[in-house]
Amino acid sequence: MPDLSNRIAHRVDRRALVHSTRTALAAVVSLVVARGLGLPEAYWATITTLIIMQSTLGAALEVSEQRLAGTALGAALLATYFGSNMTVFGLGVFAIGLICVTLRLGQAYRLASVTLAIVMLIPHTRPPWIVAAHRFVEVSLGIAVGLALTALWPEAEPVATPAPSGPHSE
Repeated sequence: MPDLSNRIAHRVDRRALVHSTRTALAAVVSLVVARGLGLPEAYWATITTLIIMQSTLGAALEVSEQRLAGTALGAALLATYFGSNMTVFGLGVFAIGLICVTLRLGQAYRLASVTLAIVMLIPHTRPPWIVAAHRFVEVSLGIAVGLALTALWPEAEPVATPAPSGPHSE
């Protein structure tokens, strides 16, 4: 059997350890806060944090904007009025696509459609507008935790390796 420990140690550098630590910490913090607030589906805060955790604040902000726009659109559009209706769901996904193109929301289309599916297609004991509101709060919390941790504990930029100097380095 080959010795994998040397290969694994070679692949896991300080940056990977720091990123994994930051991501795990952010995920746990968002879960603790969401549970502390009594949110019914606290795992959505954690899932959102995991989605938006990036190496830089700029990258995290871009993903966060798309996530927030998508969730707001998906939670607001039709789901709060029609409950679980397959025809309305299909028309809603179509309408979300057109709205996102019109508003130039890019990736928000996918996220808005996921939110619409969660609110409309998963059976809930509460009215759809309450489920949609909870989903929006849970996602917003996940975004806030992810952005806060990315801002407070940014990853170091990779150090550029200087080009070799010598007769063949033109």
